[in-house]
Amino acid sequence: MKPEQFLTQTLQINPWGKSVTRILTTALNAVDPGKAVRNHLHKDKQILSIGNHKYNLNQIRRILIIGAGKAGYPMALAASKILGDHVNGGVIIIKEGYIPDISKHHVGQSSKIEFIEAGHPLPDLRGVNGTKKIIKLISELNADDLVICLISGGGSALLTSPVPGVSLNDLQQMTQILLASGATIAEINTLRKHLDQVKGGKLARLAAPAKLSSLILSDVVGDPLDVIASGPTVPDSSTFQDAYQILHQYHLFDQVPVSIRKYLERGIRGEVGENPNSKNELFRNVTNIIIGSNQQAAEAALTQSLKEGMNGLLLTTFLQGEAREVGPILVGIVRQIAKSGHPLQRPACIITGGETTVTLLGDGLGGRNMEMALSAVTEIADLQDIAMVTLATDGGDGPTDAAGAVVNGETLSRAKQLGLDAQEFLARNDSYHFFEALGDLLKPGPTLTNVNDLIFLFAF
Repeated sequence: MKPEQFLTQTLQINPWGKSVTRILTTALNAVDPGKAVRNHLHKDKQILSIGNHKYNLNQIRRILIIGAGKAGYPMALAASKILGDHVNGGVIIIKEGYIPDISKHHVGQSSKIEFIEAGHPLPDLRGVNGTKKIIKLISELNADDLVICLISGGGSALLTSPVPGVSLNDLQQMTQILLASGATIAEINTLRKHLDQVKGGKLARLAAPAKLSSLILSDVVGDPLDVIASGPTVPDSSTFQDAYQILHQYHLFDQVPVSIRKYLERGIRGEVGENPNSKNELFRNVTNIIIGSNQQAAEAALTQSLKEGMNGLLLTTFLQGEAREVGPILVGIVRQIAKSGHPLQRPACIITGGETTVTLLGDGLGGRNMEMALSAVTEIADLQDIAMVTLATDGGDGPTDAAGAVVNGETLSRAKQLGLDAQEFLARNDSYHFFEALGDLLKPGPTLTNVNDLIFLFAF
């Protein structure tokens, strides 16, 4: 990732602009998916090491590489190069546009890994068909086989196999409703796990009795294994009752398709079995390893901020809440710096990470990071030499080509000169068009990684 990819109109005129872009770039480079795989997957002659687990390749009949997520391409490329001719096949499902060169349909020395592009955040038929290929590939394995599963953010939508009686269209409708409701990713994925044939540990069940090792790039606050990509290879602690309650909590039960309501009710009555939990014997042959996270990216950004001559602080990587409510709270922190020099003296860089949510109230275009920045425009207007930079680490914030935005003390006055009312844009969830008019969107393109969001508060 090149630093200049983050330059916006605001950063270009700021004397600290290049320092800011180097901090953002360093954060993303720290969670490079290929590097993360190489740090956890090693081959020394006939011994394959995956984390702390070792496999004698002389005792492995077949090795398959499967997976889904926005980082699937670089992860698979790295794994394929390490394993070479030991790879016997594979299927990776990736978000459309996240393969650098689609003509490279297969990669690595073995040239046996098939890449399939599919839809995100809404699942589509390409993802369903790709998942069918994965199921077919792993369904006839034995105890001498090894499956390496590469999981990253976006996997919940990309790896999709609706349960009998629930259609793809039903899942699409439910996903749209949940994304607009303000539900957390953990809550959304609880429903997904109970309406899909591979999520919630069921992919591991399909691969049994083969050995299975998952390398996981986390895009969920706190790195809960059973939530990332809806935990296809992880024991599931949630239940049908939990899924049912989430719909009622957000008053969505009557809005989702009837087929989904009926299936959940069947599960509650015990007519459909619960997902495999931690007591299931099949997980004896399964390992799940986090190879990259928001924490790593945030720590790298902190180190770089110190190199840039700033006073740095990593505040939290557990930031959650409604985006438009979080923005003003974060401005309060830099307001304290401006008033008293606490918790840091200028020049300062405060880093937070996590994932907020957006409840859709209007028909505008945007994402949680841009909405957070827009909610800060009025709050930050009277502060000098203060800036907030919001960044979706995958390079795409919501259904847009922007990763976030930059806002500072001049944003409001510049907007007024263009006849833009920040509160009106916020009311209709139209953060993208607000910052587009100002030239203050971050547009790095697909970063090919995904470890949640990073928010940077600067006091220059």
